[in-house]
Amino acid sequence: MHIPDGYLSPATCAVATMAALPVWAVALRRVKRQLQSRLVPLLAVVSAFCFVVMMFNLPIPGGTTAHAVGMGLAAILLGPWAASLAISIALLIQALFFGDGGITTFGANCLNMAIVGSFVAAAVYRLLAGRAPLLARRRVVAAAVAGYAGINMAAFLAACEFGLQPLLFHDAAGTPLYAPYPFSVALPAMMLAHLTLAGAAEAVIAGGVVAYLQRANPALLEAPLLGGAPRRVSLRALWIGVGGMMVCSPLGLLAAGMAWGEWRVEDLQNPQTRQQIAAVSGHLAPPPHPPAGLERLAGLWHAPLPDYAPAFLHNATVGYAASAVMGGGLVILLTAALTALLAARKSA
Repeated sequence: MHIPDGYLSPATCAVATMAALPVWAVALRRVKRQLQSRLVPLLAVVSAFCFVVMMFNLPIPGGTTAHAVGMGLAAILLGPWAASLAISIALLIQALFFGDGGITTFGANCLNMAIVGSFVAAAVYRLLAGRAPLLARRRVVAAAVAGYAGINMAAFLAACEFGLQPLLFHDAAGTPLYAPYPFSVALPAMMLAHLTLAGAAEAVIAGGVVAYLQRANPALLEAPLLGGAPRRVSLRALWIGVGGMMVCSPLGLLAAGMAWGEWRVEDLQNPQTRQQIAAVSGHLAPPPHPPAGLERLAGLWHAPLPDYAPAFLHNATVGYAASAVMGGGLVILLTAALTALLAARKSA
């Protein structure tokens, strides 16, 4: 679901970023008001969790992959405003350092996953949980459905962005300039992956962690409902869980194939991969040459650690795990820097 550079026109990217900006602004103001609370370390651990969980690729029938995002759990623990900020931080580190998602499409990826996904998940959770006690099983079910709904709404929005490109942005001969596939291909390709395994994974994560917290740390589930930050409770178990996920992150390498719509320019030029792309795109082959706009924007940014594979580590498994640790650390550092900046402005 990470849209790379070149798949969306500059106009589409600009509109998506403009839609995301006011949400980020409100989220920053809300976080600023709660800087002395437990929200700050919780924001960091949730952002690191989302970063790592997106590294666990799942094999989708047909030869593509997908992944959970953690948006359901983030919305439940932080509320939708802070959750949108936490996931945006994770997406920024992924784009800048690992080339997972584009720089020009950063606003669109945040709009889809961090903002729309979080707000939909939060709304579904509140609707289904109602006034049920914190320890009620109804909240576990509500969390699972919320995660499933959030990630599928995010995938639907991404599919619409893909499908709009050939309709609105093409040359005089009708050749797409950016994403090459229309709605009729983009919608089923994206939704198949997320209505099945990716959505199920998101539901299991949200429901499973909520069930665990009901037994181990129910205060963390209370804060967003009250509009504030959680009481001074230990986050040790959550940090340990994120650390364990980092160690296990190479399991994400087991899924063969590439996520739909995340092909590189060289993939669109290679006869073998072109056949694979056609097979997962309704047997409709991509254009004979990479779209001009896609080719122009694809090389805009060269991430220092592309594909979570540091060049100085020659073992893919070790490199992937090291990337999880480095990325998680960068997410935590960025969160700390952001909150320090907000604190300085607040005191000023």
